[in-house]
Amino acid sequence: MPIRYVVKHLLLPPGLFLLLLALAWWLKDSRPRIACALFAAAVGCLWLMCLPVVVQWAARSIEREPALAQSEWSTLAARADAIVVLGAGRERVDPAWGSDQPTTLGLERMRYAARLAKASGLPVLTSGGLDHGAPPSEAQIMSDSLRDDFGVTVRWKEEQSRTTWENAQMTAGVLVPQGIRRVVVVTQAWHMPRSVWSFQQAGFEVVPAPVGFLSADNARPFGGWMPEYSAIWQSGLLLNEAVGQVAYRFIYR
Repeated sequence: MPIRYVVKHLLLPPGLFLLLLALAWWLKDSRPRIACALFAAAVGCLWLMCLPVVVQWAARSIEREPALAQSEWSTLAARADAIVVLGAGRERVDPAWGSDQPTTLGLERMRYAARLAKASGLPVLTSGGLDHGAPPSEAQIMSDSLRDDFGVTVRWKEEQSRTTWENAQMTAGVLVPQGIRRVVVVTQAWHMPRSVWSFQQAGFEVVPAPVGFLSADNARPFGGWMPEYSAIWQSGLLLNEAVGQVAYRFIYR
């Protein structure tokens, strides 16, 4: 895990941009033209990642699964046998709570899953292992929050996975022995294509239930052409997902 963590964060923004800037500084005397090109590339890409309109355009090419119509929520039991909520990390020991808490992305997924569970009557499984090896698992944190904050009791917890692929494979280890092969998968819209593919590879029939669309109208002044700090984070999510979608086809084919 530490090696994977280091490589990932060095080869994706902002680590990649910092490496390009460092290389430009190192080459500024011996290779000034190359140094200028590297500097321009780093600054230019960083500028693009700051624009909400670029986030919106990029998300349109990644968010390929449409949202569930609200009229479909109550009929999900005819199409699936369980709802699977994928983990999204944790916030470490928030002083306000005195314990690890779900991330904003995790809460968005759980809120949607809770609505779907109440409308359909389907049981819920939370999936997510130990973040950097420290308990409790993401699945346990989500289970506690779904119970305490949303009034939904989780039936199963998959507490070992660290990646989307492992979410699917280890969820299969929990549900398939019980004859469950049709699942509603809840995750972010930009994460859904890779999730659907992974769960299909694990032998499931998948009903996608994406939430948190970034491809929707950004509703910003000037059409989203002014830089914003939040757009950098969102661009990073999309870039990480695009790389993940390509890598999964090679690693797990």
